[in-house]
Order: sequence, then structure tokens, then C-alpha cells
Amino acid sequence: MEPHVNAKLLFNHATTLKLHTGNLVNRSRLKKKCPSSPSEELKDCIQDTLSEWFATMPSSLYSELPSVLDCTVSENTDAITPEEREELKVSVKLFLTESDRSSIRSAVDMACLSLGVSQLDSVIIAPPPLPEGEVQTLTHLQPLWEELESLVHSQKIAAIGTSDLDKTLLEQLYNWAQVKPSSNQVNLASCCVMPPDLTAFAKEFDIQLLTHNDPKELISAAGFQEAVQGSSKDLQAANWRLEWVLRYSIIVKSRGIIKAKGYIVHAKKSNDH
Repeated sequence: MEPHVNAKLLFNHATTLKLHTGNLVNRSRLKKKCPSSPSEELKDCIQDTLSEWFATMPSSLYSELPSVLDCTVSENTDAITPEEREELKVSVKLFLTESDRSSIRSAVDMACLSLGVSQLDSVIIAPPPLPEGEVQTLTHLQPLWEELESLVHSQKIAAIGTSDLDKTLLEQLYNWAQVKPSSNQVNLASCCVMPPDLTAFAKEFDIQLLTHNDPKELISAAGFQEAVQGSSKDLQAANWRLEWVLRYSIIVKSRGIIKAKGYIVHAKKSNDH
């Protein structure tokens, strides 16, 4: 059977998609064209990983089609060995598309499993984009932060951080939280210079200020569906919704170089179609 026919059968039957791009540092085809933005990189990665995975499918499918598609191309994925774990720092940024705190635990568990580690060194949370006109408040952040705190207590994560908080909100979170934020990412597209009040507060409470260039929405629902449909002909993706995207980087501590980086993506099929 043609790979695209298999792909269509699998996608029509499945209700959950787990996708791991594997290590992008080693993937020469991604070096040939430099993505213009994090969104474009993610879209390319989803499309390429699915295409590769469909190509590895046996020509005759199993008698029973799986409800969970676990799209990992094994030769692109290197688990961390226990011998090298001490030398490496595993940093993660988790982009949520829905305010479901259980997504945080499942994303962290999946990252640990995929990378062969028992603990992530740092996790930065990017809460779901808010509807136009709404402003991020402590109430939005609290349930997500509580979930991160419980993962710190169970030693799944060593340090937790925030993204795009101004000084007021960072201070509110810091005062309320049991486990304090160790870092806050600031998008330099929105402010070319770090705000002085934020810098002063971070310095006083030993919070590391980092910069990033991620858009408010890493990938839109339409962008995700386009990437899926671009991976194989005749795929229907309109009823699939992205739940979260986790981006990781594995850094060699002593040399400060990136050994590996990649994305893990989780999506579900909606029942309302």
C-alpha cells in the first residue's frame, strides 16, 4: 500500500498524536535552509518528522490501527546516557495552548522518557495566549505554577521559570509562590532594553533575566494543520488541535555548546467533527 494511503488510514483512526523531532543539531537538511523564525522552524519540523515517519511504515498495516500515533524517527533521537548526564544541562520551554495543568505533567514525563533522564534541569512555562484585550494575571498563572511546584517537589524538575512577566506580575508571583521563579524570559522585540524596574527586582531576588524571540503564539491552529497536511497527501487535519509544544536544548556545561535541541508535540483529535 502507498505510504500516503497508510498515513490517511492511521490519521483517520487515531485520536492522539505524540511527535518528537529528534535532535535538530544533527539534521543536515535543516541546516541547508535556515528557518526565519521559531514558528517556521516548528512548522518545518512537524511536517518533516511526519513525512519521515510515514515513509518508515510497513506497507501492510497492523490488523488493529493504533489510537495513539507515536511519531519518532529513532535514528534522529539520542537518549542521554547515565555517564554523560552530569556534564549536561537539559533546559525546556513549554508552550501551552490550553489552560490544562495536567498537560504540564504529561509534557515533562514525555520529555524525560524521550531524552532518557529522570529530571529536567530547568523548565520555563509559556502560558496559553489570551483572547484579544485580556491581560495576564496572577490568577491565570497560579494553577500552572502549582503544577510546576509539585514537579519540583517530586524531583522531576530542578528549577522553574516564567516568560514575558513584567515587574508587577513577577513580584506578585514571587511573593505568592512556594518555589520561587529562578528566571524570567523577556522578548526583546517588545522592549529593546530591559525595563529598569524589572532589572532591579530580578537582581535583588536573584532571578535570571533571559531574552527570547518567540512569538506570543508559537504556532497557530491553522499553521499546525498546514504542517500536518503538508506531510502526506489527502490528510485531513481540520479536527486536530495542538495541546502543547515542548522545546528542549541539551547543553554541555563545561563548553556552553548545544549538543542537542528539538521539539516534542502533543495533539488531540476533537470529537466535534
